[in-house]
This record gives sequence, C-alpha cells and structure tokens, in this order.
Amino acid sequence: MGLISCKLSVEIFKQFNPMAKTIPTLSIPLLLATLSATLLGIAWAPAQASPVPPSLRESAIASNSASLSSEILQQSWTAYKQRFIQADGRVIDWESKARSTSEGQAYAMLRAVLANDPDTFSQTLQWAENNLKRTDSGDSLWSWQWGQSDQGEWKVLDRNFATDADVDAATALILAARRWNRPDYLTLAQTKIKDVWQLGTIALPDSRSGHTSRYLLPGPLSAFQPQPNQIYFNPSYFAPYAFRLFAQVDLERDWLGMVDSSYRALEESSGVSLVGLPSDWVALNTDTGRFGAVPTTSHLRSMYSFDACRVWWRMSLDAAWFNEPRAKAYLQKHLQPLAEMWRSRQSIPARITLLGTPIASYETTSQYAMLYPAFQIVDPAIAEQIRQQKLLPTYKDGIWDNDSAYYVQNLAWFGLFPATEVAASWLR
Repeated sequence: MGLISCKLSVEIFKQFNPMAKTIPTLSIPLLLATLSATLLGIAWAPAQASPVPPSLRESAIASNSASLSSEILQQSWTAYKQRFIQADGRVIDWESKARSTSEGQAYAMLRAVLANDPDTFSQTLQWAENNLKRTDSGDSLWSWQWGQSDQGEWKVLDRNFATDADVDAATALILAARRWNRPDYLTLAQTKIKDVWQLGTIALPDSRSGHTSRYLLPGPLSAFQPQPNQIYFNPSYFAPYAFRLFAQVDLERDWLGMVDSSYRALEESSGVSLVGLPSDWVALNTDTGRFGAVPTTSHLRSMYSFDACRVWWRMSLDAAWFNEPRAKAYLQKHLQPLAEMWRSRQSIPARITLLGTPIASYETTSQYAMLYPAFQIVDPAIAEQIRQQKLLPTYKDGIWDNDSAYYVQNLAWFGLFPATEVAASWLR
C-alpha cells in the first residue's frame, strides 16, 4: 500500500488498540509488530516503558487524532476528485443514474476552498455556470438537476433552483474571494445573493411582533406552496453563518434579520417533533404562524432523517465561526434525545418519527458525520466515541462506505473538517 494509506491504517489501528493508545509516539514498524502480536493473540509490549502521565497521554491522543483527521481529509479529497469529479468539473452522483446537481457542485466548491484547491474550485464553478444557469429566467441561480433524459439526451432535467445549493455556492465564493484574492468571485457571489433574496426568500407577518420576518424558501415559492396559506420549509437549508457573510458583502438587504428568523423557525419547527428533533420538511400555516407536519398526501415527509441531520452541522458552524449562543443552546437542547439513545445503545437510527420512534434499523455514516461537530460542542466524549466507533471504521482508502456514495463522502468530509481551520480573515 502507499505511504499515506499505510500511515492511516496504522493510525486507525492506534485508535482501537488500548496498548498503542498509551504511547505518545510509535514508529510504523513498532506498531506493525504490535498489530501482528494482537492478531496472533500474543501478549506483547515494548520493553520497559515508563508510565505516561494522563495529561500527556490525552494530549498525545488529541494530537494523533488531529493528525489522523488531517490526513484523512487530504486523502479523501484526492479520492473524491478521482471518483466523483470529471476533468471538466462535473460532479457525478453515481447512486442516482450518474446525474449532477447544484448541491454537488456547491459542495465541491466549498470543499475546494477549504482544501486550498483553486483549480478544482474553478473547474466545478465553471461547469455549473455553463450547464446549470437558468438563462431563460435572467437570474444567476442554478437548475438543481442535470442528467440523461428518457430520450438519452444529457441536459437540465429540472430547472427549478434549490436554495441550499445557491447559498452554499455563494458562501464558497465569498471564502474563495478572500482566501485567494479573487474579486471576480466576490462579484459573482453578490449577484447570486441578490437573486437568492429576490427569488428564494419570502417575507411573512409575525403575529407576535407585528412586523414581517423573511425566511429562506427551499426553492421557487410556486413549488412549495400547495395552498394559499401553507408553505413547506426544509430546516436543514437554514444557514445563519452564511447569512452573516452575506450581510458583510450585501448592505442593501437585511440578512442579519434572516439570521434571527432562521433561529426562530428552527426552534419552533423542532417542536413539531414530540422529542424536539428537526424534521426533513415542515409546513407553515401562514394564517396562524404555526409549524406543523407536512400532510401525508405529499411526497415530502416530516421526520428526522437524511436531510434533517444537516441541521447539526449548520448550527455547529455558526457556533464555531461566530460564537453564536443560540446555536449552542439549540444543540444543547435538541441533541438530548439522540445523546440518550447513544448512551443506552451506542447507536443512533437513521430515521426517527415525530413521536421519537425509530423506523429504521440501520445507521448512516452521513448522520454520524453531521453529529460529530455538534457533539464536539456540547458533549466531546460522545463526539470522540462517534469518531472512533462510526466514522473511522467506515473509512478505507479515501472512501467512506462505498465508492458510489456521493452524499456520504461530502457530509463525512464536512463533519470531520475542523471549523477552527477557517481563518478569521475569511469570515470578516
């Protein structure tokens, strides 16, 4: 195996071998000897090592963990580019008929700027601009789905936009403009931000304050307003940290007001669940101002599942980047039912009903990845257990789970990326 793969294999072994964990530094040959002895069932230890003080041992483990995470992030980004990104910048979702999505392009851009990879950033941005732009609409937002039609033609399959993708892309553009001194990226970000505001948000009256509050829609209003007094929202699209960045570069619109409305909507919509978990989708009654479950006649579902788990990651970013107390309070309160599940069974099911009942016997790496940075903030012990028991064992040679799992690769990478690695100058 290659040097990085060998080193990663050794480091992952150290996470699970109690004897290796007590040694601050070990050479690869020594660890391989330890591994061989372990596999053969031989009681073996290095000769006469002095006891390591607990404080030094914990510091060494933390250092090893940080080093291991850094190497995994580097190796997995390289593997992702080889498997999921074409030479022209198209990101491929192999699990969905090799389609491409605005989400996938935005995720690649965000990963590229965090990984300091300006070439991949440019390629993925350019492909999206060339293939996903809604040219007939006169705006800068991206069609959400591109792929092969029933007639065999590769083209836009759904020209509706998805606001989470455009918000993530604009965030990546702002960070890239600051990291690489690219004013052209900032100009494009400002254009997209303006269009998100005009086409992807809605102002609604707030019965408590008597004023109006603006909320991020999932996409075009016409696609998410089944009744005149009912609008569907996806809580995992709310990104307060992004809205703060938008406020810095777009002084004409009240993005900080959307930070406040996002926190209100997250808190109130989580109340739809009897155990306080966020839902994939919720319905807002605009007459009463109350959130409820999406009707069962809809193809959308109100439950804690694959979308909702991203709420934890977005809250953790606002807490880490901007020290937002509401983000920390939300995580502290709403992670409780999952923390209790973890403590009792060392697992968290992938799907949970509004009643708090698991309806899936399986777990998902993507959910654990989104939980990891959130628990780092409110319960670091659980976070470390998740990393060791759920994130490292599912990783091999740059890939989590399997080499067709596009969604998992992105969420796992984002979850493990240390938010503190983002320079303060990129956020101000």
